[in-house]
Amino acid sequence: MAPTGRLRAAINLSNFLLVSSTDAAGVPVGVSPDMALALGAALGVEVDLTIYPNPGDVADAATSGDWDIGNIGAEPKRAEHISFSPAYAEIPCTLLVPAGSAIESIADADQPGVRIAVKARAAYALWLERNLEHAVLVEAESLDASFDRFVADGLDALAGLRPRLVDDVARVEGGRVLDTGFSSVQQAMGTPRDRDPAGIDYLVRFVQAAKESGLVADAIARHGAEGLLVAPATTD
Repeated sequence: MAPTGRLRAAINLSNFLLVSSTDAAGVPVGVSPDMALALGAALGVEVDLTIYPNPGDVADAATSGDWDIGNIGAEPKRAEHISFSPAYAEIPCTLLVPAGSAIESIADADQPGVRIAVKARAAYALWLERNLEHAVLVEAESLDASFDRFVADGLDALAGLRPRLVDDVARVEGGRVLDTGFSSVQQAMGTPRDRDPAGIDYLVRFVQAAKESGLVADAIARHGAEGLLVAPATTD
């Protein structure tokens, strides 16, 4: 898993539940970095946290040899080049709709003429790309930009992580976050598919043990990542 003698861990900076801040030296702090550091400790190697602005950038670098493990949402498109562990945490995804909207579910939103703002290449955006048949996705480069497009262009819905939308709705007079969700981001750890399969086998066992031991729950509590849930245990 660490062929250079150090574990190079790719960390996505764009998810505030997983990376809550950076320290004075620019090193990321949060649940995702903690998981990488815990893995390094289990392996007995030093960890280099390699930061990327977005999960899509982490996925793009899977074939470059720049990282040994990547901490992003497990998603079928990304799995073409990344072998993922089971999820260690999950985040519910839903829609924010404006005042007067009749939309109550993702099925209501998936209608001709409906426009939904999303952050490009987010795991929930990829889910919507696969599953929507009629609604149109309006992509933006960041979470803030997707909110701005939703408001400025008078779009029908904003897709996102429930914890973020619960904050955003305070800025939309009469807006509301749907009670129902459409998916959850399965935050996992992965290795490039061209690596020795023993690496992913170990990573699967590590993540399962991290959930069972309380390591994940402790990290969530320590960083105040409200809305981030420990993923259910998996069975063989």
